[in-house]
Amino acid sequence: MSKEPSTSKEKRKNLRKDDGSKILKVLTLYEYLIKLPEAVQDRLYSHPPTCLTVFRVLPDIAQQFTLRILFIEQPVPQSVLSSWVPANYSSELDESIEVATNLHIWKLTGVSGGLKGWILNSTFKKKLKVALMGGGRSTVPNSDMTADPKARDIDFLDSYAYERWECILHYMVGSKHEGISSDAVRVLLNAGLMVRDTDDSPVITSTGFQFLLLDMATQVWYFMLRYMETVESRGLDLAQCLTFLFQIHLGTLGWDYITDEMSENLQAFLQHLREFGLVYQRKRKAGRFYPTRLVIEMGQGNSRTSERMKNKERYIIVETNFRVYAMTDSDLKVALVALFTHMLYRFPNMAAGILTRDSVRTALRSGITAAQIVRFLTVHTHPQMQECGMPQTVIDQIYLWENERNRLTYTDGVLYSNINTPNDYETIKNYAAEIGALVWCDERRRNIVVSTDGHDDVRKFWKKQPKSDPF
Repeated sequence: MSKEPSTSKEKRKNLRKDDGSKILKVLTLYEYLIKLPEAVQDRLYSHPPTCLTVFRVLPDIAQQFTLRILFIEQPVPQSVLSSWVPANYSSELDESIEVATNLHIWKLTGVSGGLKGWILNSTFKKKLKVALMGGGRSTVPNSDMTADPKARDIDFLDSYAYERWECILHYMVGSKHEGISSDAVRVLLNAGLMVRDTDDSPVITSTGFQFLLLDMATQVWYFMLRYMETVESRGLDLAQCLTFLFQIHLGTLGWDYITDEMSENLQAFLQHLREFGLVYQRKRKAGRFYPTRLVIEMGQGNSRTSERMKNKERYIIVETNFRVYAMTDSDLKVALVALFTHMLYRFPNMAAGILTRDSVRTALRSGITAAQIVRFLTVHTHPQMQECGMPQTVIDQIYLWENERNRLTYTDGVLYSNINTPNDYETIKNYAAEIGALVWCDERRRNIVVSTDGHDDVRKFWKKQPKSDPF
């Protein structure tokens, strides 16, 4: 048995102080796609796999309407489309219309009588038909006609993907000295998950700490979104890379796909995916590759992760006395627990720590939220704790420690000072209160703070008022 050094303090001292308030925002596929230029969207819609992927993220009503008008060649009047939905679902209809129009899937056009009607994007319509009916020619053909003499099973692919992805996470927390590719480091820096320290070595940021607490599927999705921001600077085509990524995202786990007809750019993109663990390829000239679970379940959370990988992730025991036990020999997993606990002991296959007010508040100052801590502990709860779950007293206390930091609220405002007379002070205060712009006032010093939104109104009102004589 050995006393565990303060791993969390060693990691936190590298945290950039000017980055502590940044909250990690993971875009959904819809939020990402609408940010793309319309020209890129149109190119994406020229490939059936992309159309099918986009169709899956549409709201239920938008999916139903898309299918209903898929084989209609003329525009459908707005009134007809609205009649398909009961009046009490009007908000859902409005949301569906907004999503579909933002993605440039539906568009308004004229119909007889001067009315407006909805019609599908012609390219999207054509390619979605191909995807739904199984037609067309795949850009990544499956090689089921020629069996791989060195085929890999699903267990091997899961182990490979897990180990490759852990290399990136190990690098972030500095728990191992094993290096990762320059491409992966470039993405981590571009995403703000790491920054260059004074000695030019990458160190983790508060956003990086939040990233580590996400489930693996969400981590991969966020990482790939930030990677896509760098593809054009690498000489790759964004639309082509996205199309390929969506293609293998819809692939079958355990199947191999051939690379003979892939362009040089896609071959280079494939090697990057290989480095990240999203695909397995025995060697570059092997002529085939296997999508791993990381790319197939990318962005889908833990819901579809294999039982073998789930059990591997369930390693935490939390007691009502706030003791936390990590039943693992993984340096990475111990480092993750140390982000918000005070580590006490380290055994060959177990580490023990305790949740304290100071350890949790240190994590909160790093940008990690109480909800993220609770979710992390809940998701990784040991199978023996599945029935009883996380102790409620521990959950409540973590949130209480967070609430201690939220007793003050910050409001932007404009200070009115040096007001000459009590009458002027009362006039300004009463008007600001009347329009709901009064934030704070001090009658003794005659100081008033009004909200930034109400500042112009108060200023214009005060200019029109006769000023009292201070003598």
